[in-house]
Amino acid sequence: MNKVISVKEAVDMIHDGMTVMIGGFLGCKNPFKLIDALVEKGVKDLTLIANDTAFPEIGIGKLIVNKQVKKLIASHIGTNKETGNQMNSGELKVELVPQGTLAERIRAAGAGLGGILTPTGLGTLVAEGKTIIEVDGKEYLLEKPLRADIALIVGAKVDKKGNVRYSKATRNFNPLMATAADIVIVEADEIVEVGEIDPDDVMTPGIFVDYIVGGSE
Repeated sequence: MNKVISVKEAVDMIHDGMTVMIGGFLGCKNPFKLIDALVEKGVKDLTLIANDTAFPEIGIGKLIVNKQVKKLIASHIGTNKETGNQMNSGELKVELVPQGTLAERIRAAGAGLGGILTPTGLGTLVAEGKTIIEVDGKEYLLEKPLRADIALIVGAKVDKKGNVRYSKATRNFNPLMATAADIVIVEADEIVEVGEIDPDDVMTPGIFVDYIVGGSE
């Protein structure tokens, strides 16, 4: 199977109402080309799972400004005032999740777990409506897995089988999200032949990656 496709072919898989995970951290390695194509396509009513909404003019922030997201699940929104504006006006439903909990909920989905137990959020608004489980005399919140229809991630170097190497801090949420979606599309800075990435440098095995968008497009 040839996993390398065009940006257009990639965004053609994303439709109104889907749940989409997008890797990155404050715009650090969002899949910029895929996001720009989504903005141009105008796909709407998305449920977006991401660490944050970056800045209004950068990456994920463009989807918020363009009002293509109906629900956001993220750890913070403070750097994009448009996210707060839409939340306060009722246009955008926002579920704020502590960052470590967000990462673990995504990891749980990728691992096929029924959820995670964490003390984070006990006694706060985070705990409202959630199951509390006692283990060895201590209370924990049951946080359920987060899974998406499609994950859009970024790799510094990707071979044609989808093995991914990330560069430094760009690893962030990308490896976790690659395990927790029905379809995973990686935007590659560079596509190389199979064998050109040292196996010790593979951070996401190709078995998790369905499609690759070439960074040269």
